[in-house]
Amino acid sequence: MSFDISTYESKMEKSLSNMREEFMSIRAGRANPHVLDKIQVDYYGTPTPIQGVANVSVPEARIIQIAPWDNSLMKDIEKAIIASDIGLTPANDGKVIRLVFPELTEDRRKELAKDVKKKGEDTKVAVRNIRRDANEAVKKSSKANEISEDEAKDAEADIQKLTDRFIADVDKAVQNKTDEIMTV
Repeated sequence: MSFDISTYESKMEKSLSNMREEFMSIRAGRANPHVLDKIQVDYYGTPTPIQGVANVSVPEARIIQIAPWDNSLMKDIEKAIIASDIGLTPANDGKVIRLVFPELTEDRRKELAKDVKKKGEDTKVAVRNIRRDANEAVKKSSKANEISEDEAKDAEADIQKLTDRFIADVDKAVQNKTDEIMTV
């Protein structure tokens, strides 16, 4: 019997995927409809994502356009956007709501890049903690004679390879998002 590291791999995958989701909500000067993902609108008493009650499009590089399927939701969508922490003020012309992304200043870009790096470091810490848990599980299995010493060494080597792969993926994602933020 060998040690199964797939559960630890899926935990590392989840950490990486959570970081990527957080990156999607970071504004990089260009309109990205994902900034609206966490905003909920009260739709007949049920909190519903904006994408569930309106057509969301990006007609220009720095504008998100929201066209509600039911015009009575205009005010509720506006309130939800204002109450959120995305830092954009909606403009309503009676038919659609527009969110205009201002050009980012150099200082704001640096601040966002620093935030991206911090999220990346937090994800690396999470991946390393998962590695530690996996190694402890291997040692426990080895002590209980469930796996041989050779299998334990192989499992630890596999866990390290897995960790290295995820750390590299985190670094790559951080670099890509930083590049996106810093380029105009």
